[in-house]
Amino acid sequence: MHDATTRRQLIASGLLAAATQPWAAWAAPAWPNRTVRFIVPFPPGGPVDTTARIFATKLSEVWQTPTVIDNRAGAGGVVGATAAAKEAPDGHGLFVGAIHHSVNPSLMGKLPYDIEKDFAPISFAAMFPVFLVAHPSVPANSIQELIALAKSGAPLAYGSSGNGGGTHLAGELFNMEAGTKLQHIPYKGSAPAMNDLLGGQVQLMFSDAPTALPHIKSGRVKVLAVASRKRSPMLPNVPSGVESGLPGFEAYSWAALFAPAQTPQPVLDKINADFNTVMKDSEVRRRLLEAGAEADPGTQEQMRQRLRSELDKWAKVIKAGGITAG
Repeated sequence: MHDATTRRQLIASGLLAAATQPWAAWAAPAWPNRTVRFIVPFPPGGPVDTTARIFATKLSEVWQTPTVIDNRAGAGGVVGATAAAKEAPDGHGLFVGAIHHSVNPSLMGKLPYDIEKDFAPISFAAMFPVFLVAHPSVPANSIQELIALAKSGAPLAYGSSGNGGGTHLAGELFNMEAGTKLQHIPYKGSAPAMNDLLGGQVQLMFSDAPTALPHIKSGRVKVLAVASRKRSPMLPNVPSGVESGLPGFEAYSWAALFAPAQTPQPVLDKINADFNTVMKDSEVRRRLLEAGAEADPGTQEQMRQRLRSELDKWAKVIKAGGITAG
């Protein structure tokens, strides 16, 4: 009788102890327990896709679990984001968003998802510097000289990857900050825009690093500034927009990691911790720089605040410039 009573007490005390532990510590299954998919809303080969492949490969080693890139291109990133928002909130289907994720709400209006309600931020991953480059014939070698030239009435046009794209928005932000009226010429992609800059059909371009760097290094275009608060390690001798006298001229493309909303916090915490460790790896950072990206990890809260800042900034630029998609 005494033994039975003791056994019942031990069982009860064990259950009580378990009940006082965090649910995730004893009831949640181990994570990851199968392949982790990274949904990239662009075709293979672009900057965001390349960045995702670099960190996904390293995370596979850390997690000892296969990782795959799932390219879902279309509609300026909307197709991939829509698919990612419908993923099960278990951490096995993640989303690699880009600057389009903060632009599309203002550019396109109603979307099939809500950026802040349907996604849980994990961390920013990388930023892609935007360089202001000019054809060698342009008689300006700095931002201030370019502003003076533009205000003198000289015809200056900049090419972009298309209406509403990051290179277009950077140009409109420059116009807002500098008080200029550079003419926008949209192209179907950064490559044809750069080709016309090289040929002198347009005088300027606000170009992402992967597109601009080969031509800057060859001397076929000249670089006036990088659109950021500080200089880029890719071209440390090039002044930033801020030090060139335009404190609000900060425009860069980026990649960031999201999970579907309602993903358990312990899973988000683990992904963030492992992701930040991977993004500080010297080999990962070297490979990113070679691809035109700078590693830019951080906390979930930092990402949430930056995303809100990006949403607000580009909404103002789009409204001021009367920018529409297409």
